[in-house]
Amino acid sequence: MTPADTALLVIDMQQKLLPAVADHRRIAWNCRRLLDGAKILGVPAVGTEQYPQGLGPTVPELAERLGPLPEKLTFSCFGIGQLFRDLAAQRRRKMLVAGIEAHVCVQQTVLDLLADGWQVYVAVDAVGSRFEIDYRTALRRMESSGATLTTTEAALFEWCEAAGIPPFKEISRLARETFEP
Repeated sequence: MTPADTALLVIDMQQKLLPAVADHRRIAWNCRRLLDGAKILGVPAVGTEQYPQGLGPTVPELAERLGPLPEKLTFSCFGIGQLFRDLAAQRRRKMLVAGIEAHVCVQQTVLDLLADGWQVYVAVDAVGSRFEIDYRTALRRMESSGATLTTTEAALFEWCEAAGIPPFKEISRLARETFEP
């Protein structure tokens, strides 16, 4: 992944569903770090909301970084086709995926992206599900289907590429942050 060929997709990090997800504070923290790193390095970041009338809006700390979010009723974000056509038109064919729930909207989106020829990366510490069995099974299925599993810190440094570039200090600061539950 490089800043020139990758985009970040944050899926359905919404106020009413997120608290039910295991380790949700850490997932939101990692999504926030990915969004901050994407901004520093010029990686486009997009997000979605699943039926916000029922599941509420995206949590504020992420919503303020994402801006207006398209609504969806399909579990896969691929139902919002224009989102992906716009990114592909910018020659971005790699997608780093974060959000919830791993076994529903994240997995279905990842499978659709793979089927459409995207190279897909899943930040395992920035996705989650309510139940551990669903989370673990989704990661195995996405990986066996061709997605590459990674972590927030690994993705940040992969985007950064080298220690000698000006944004390195900001990326390094994000990587050194300590999670406070």
